[in-house]
Amino acid sequence: MKAAPIVVGVDGSGSSLRAVDWAADEAALRGVPLRLVYASLWERYEGESLAEDVGKPSEQVRAEDIVRTAARRAALRRDGVPVTTAVLPEEPEYALVREGHTACALVLGTRGRSGVVELLLGSVGLAVAAHADCPVILVRGAHDNQVRAGTAGRVVVGVGEQGADSAALRFAVREASLRGATLEAVRAWRCPAHESTDHPLLAGEPARLHEQQAAEVLEQALKGVPEDVDLRRDTVEGPARRVLVNASHGADLLVVGARRRPGHRGLQLGRVSHGVLHHSACAVAVVPERG
Repeated sequence: MKAAPIVVGVDGSGSSLRAVDWAADEAALRGVPLRLVYASLWERYEGESLAEDVGKPSEQVRAEDIVRTAARRAALRRDGVPVTTAVLPEEPEYALVREGHTACALVLGTRGRSGVVELLLGSVGLAVAAHADCPVILVRGAHDNQVRAGTAGRVVVGVGEQGADSAALRFAVREASLRGATLEAVRAWRCPAHESTDHPLLAGEPARLHEQQAAEVLEQALKGVPEDVDLRRDTVEGPARRVLVNASHGADLLVVGARRRPGHRGLQLGRVSHGVLHHSACAVAVVPERG
């Protein structure tokens, strides 16, 4: 049976070339092919120009030149990974979401806007992360336009209400195993304001109970993690978005789940996933959660 590819969206920008680097590394780790996709209406949709003026007489020729350049970059990055390319004459979010039906993951770059470099996520990336059937990895950039193979040796995953049934957790376990990295499983917790007390004999008791409950939820979720995975458990007080963004510093990858609701047409990310996509210090993998 033919292996499902890693699909990466390219448009000639520096951010998409960094995504090619990441996707080539990911394909090599998984032993799967790489597919480079250019959606020809991307410029008009994003309202941004290409990183380089390729100087071709037609959009079709220009698009083909972009995917050839990306393919050469992928080959230089990971020579043994099979690469195919496609130029699709349609809106990019629809093309990429459809490509995700037969992909094991989608990889996209992130861009800065209004002078805020690498802070706000492009509209295409946000739409794809919210609707794709497969995991979507959004790659943060570097000032030197390079993506380095994971050197931090750390994959962070947010453990939510899905617990042991979480697709995000399973994805994170696999990523940590492939990379030989430490898996840091994080469970955020908060003490409701109405449970706090100023009585000196009870001070800290509500917080201790909520932290203990978070630790129990985390432990239950991690029961199925293979023993050969270097696993770190972390319960942290605070809003989940802030906790995960803080944990992303010094990590290779942050993994979060996004619940998919059948028949719902709006963005299906949730506040936590949406927040970390905008502010994470490392690449983010958004993994669909069913139910």
